[in-house]
Amino acid sequence: MDQASIIHDLLDWLESHLDQPLSLDNVAAKSGYSKWHLQRMFKEITGQAIGSYIRARRLSKAAVALRLTARPILDVALQYRFDSQQTFTRAFKKQFEQTPAFYRRSDTWSAIGICPPIKLSGNNLVPVEYVMQQDKQLVGVTQSYTCTLEQLSQSKTAIRAQFWHQYLGNQPIDIPPVLYGLNHTRPSQEKDDEQEVFYTTALEPQHVPQGVEGHPITLQGGEYALFRYNGPPDGLQQFVLTLYGTCLPLLKLTRRKGYDVEIFHTKNGTKLGDDIPSVIRGEYMIPIQR
Repeated sequence: MDQASIIHDLLDWLESHLDQPLSLDNVAAKSGYSKWHLQRMFKEITGQAIGSYIRARRLSKAAVALRLTARPILDVALQYRFDSQQTFTRAFKKQFEQTPAFYRRSDTWSAIGICPPIKLSGNNLVPVEYVMQQDKQLVGVTQSYTCTLEQLSQSKTAIRAQFWHQYLGNQPIDIPPVLYGLNHTRPSQEKDDEQEVFYTTALEPQHVPQGVEGHPITLQGGEYALFRYNGPPDGLQQFVLTLYGTCLPLLKLTRRKGYDVEIFHTKNGTKLGDDIPSVIRGEYMIPIQR
């Protein structure tokens, strides 16, 4: 196995063990190389020192936990192997230029400071378009569910399909040509290690089928980062995680308040109740400020 393949496998292993002890002795034992040889090989392949990379990824994971859950800062610090809240705060402030408490309270969410996971498979930057949107009137229904951060990476295809069936009903109607999924999250008010996800299934008023009800929704205008998706339904969630974990940090973007917007384009003649298509086509828009 060549060195790039070895480091590729090690990166995957590190990513799934960031909340575990990762001393150089442990990591070297996993790789099968001496500490000296591993550090030299890691730096040659990735351009980063292994210890600095592990710390930066842990702090990035901690930053997500601070924004999406209500867990106490000390709990987050201990999960990612910092021995005290003070040590964590010093390291966090060095990477993000603000304290964990301020980072959590901010109305906007800057991606600056997030260290993306290293991928050796090539360019991981999804093409982006910056678009200005006017206020748009939609009609839809909002539902919610809770999940842990660990469950975020799981496909939400079944949940989306369930919400659309509940909104449109069980009539054998033609699915409208454009579907909107609006979502935003907040820390759960019942469990501090979970987040509550609000998902709105919505249509443009002229596309609402007869007999389908909903409430008026205003999709607020402003600037959005637009990313196009064309792939399997089960791949959409990983696509979104890549946008937040890699693209926004590399683009140095700040997410402002508002909905994330999913726009799905359907084929003519697609009926409710048909099997989920093997490929979906659409856009994912994130509200930003620059």
